[in-house]
Amino acid sequence: MATPQDAEIRKDMQTYYGKVLKKSTDLQTKVCVIAARPVPQHIQEALQNVHEEVSLRYYGCGLVIPECLENCWILDLGSGSGRDCYAFSQMVGEKGHVTRIDMTEGQVEISNKYIEYHMEKYGFQAPNVTFIHGYIEKLEESGIKNESYDTVVSNCVINLVPDKQQMLQEVYRVLKNGGELYFSDVYASLELPEEIRTHKVLWGDCRFVSATYRLFKLPKTGPTKKCQVIYNEGITGHEKELIFDANFTFKKDEAVEVDEETATILKNSRFAQDFLIRPDEEKLPTCGGCTALEVKDVITDPFELAGRSDSAESRSSLAVSGCYSTKKCS
Repeated sequence: MATPQDAEIRKDMQTYYGKVLKKSTDLQTKVCVIAARPVPQHIQEALQNVHEEVSLRYYGCGLVIPECLENCWILDLGSGSGRDCYAFSQMVGEKGHVTRIDMTEGQVEISNKYIEYHMEKYGFQAPNVTFIHGYIEKLEESGIKNESYDTVVSNCVINLVPDKQQMLQEVYRVLKNGGELYFSDVYASLELPEEIRTHKVLWGDCRFVSATYRLFKLPKTGPTKKCQVIYNEGITGHEKELIFDANFTFKKDEAVEVDEETATILKNSRFAQDFLIRPDEEKLPTCGGCTALEVKDVITDPFELAGRSDSAESRSSLAVSGCYSTKKCS
């Protein structure tokens, strides 16, 4: 339940993101200014098609655009004036849909202002985007139905939510089985003192790491053993290899040994059609050999990821993956 302090925090954030900030260069911190991997050509083109005013009001944390989005229904939690949404709009196509919910009314107004501009530019007969003024921890109040989205994305927004557990439960509710929560955010190395947590600009003065997580809503039963998988090059922009996360890179026609959880993710998500999956004892035919990864090497902690990386570029741009439940991610 929201407290008076939560309401004050929301008011401060609405003022900061709706009135104080006019463009991305107005941001008063650089916590979310990170390096990124090279952007695939199709994503570059999609971003270039977004109206200038929308792009100028981008306040995200890196580039939060997952792969394999054709025909998907995407829910975007926050994201400024809608830059990512209009990029997603092109990627999902006319059979897909993008919904964005944001608590800042001024940002929603900017997003709605350019719907006709973008639909005409993309050659779509009808809009495939919807912008909602509301709270991301109260999706049901905004009419978001159960199991209605393939992917939920968030770009440096979850850290601003007072009740994160409620928000995660709501996202779990609206995801389809096999759906993904793909989010980038900042993480603090210690519990922040009250006077810092309530600061209107800075949430902390400790060590921060920016990282991307991809969490999948999976069935309770799945592969109980390691599997071997072969990527078949079917994903746009990732024909030669798919950098799935910090632990696994899948190259075309090369067998890779994956742990039980990753096998379950690939088998039950939108990625299933792009992989050949077999139990580890059933050796797959391959022209590139087999790459094995011990379970102990799988990284899930963002600070461990940063510590193991040799450069800021690599640690800021790779995701970590896992299962998703309303209680924990194992």
